[in-house]
Amino acid sequence: MSKTTVERQNLIEAVNALPDEVLIELANFVEYLQYKTVQQQPTNSPPQNFLLAIAGLGKSGQPDTSDHDEEILHNEIDTIHGWSSKPGDKP
Repeated sequence: MSKTTVERQNLIEAVNALPDEVLIELANFVEYLQYKTVQQQPTNSPPQNFLLAIAGLGKSGQPDTSDHDEEILHNEIDTIHGWSSKPGDKP
């Protein structure tokens, strides 16, 4: 029998010897250990720049909006009603 199997068997025997009142606490602790193990596993995805990930920069389909940003804003802002995310919406 391997050492891991013996240790598992010892744990099972120790759990069986515990009074019922502490089993909920033990279950919570085991759940915490499972959570902690999952959190420590490395992810295979490459790290991304946080701001680029949330802004979605470069995905607008337009080559360079900074050259004509004032024109874009002028078309988006109604001089009377202000800015709206949808055409025809009035705040």
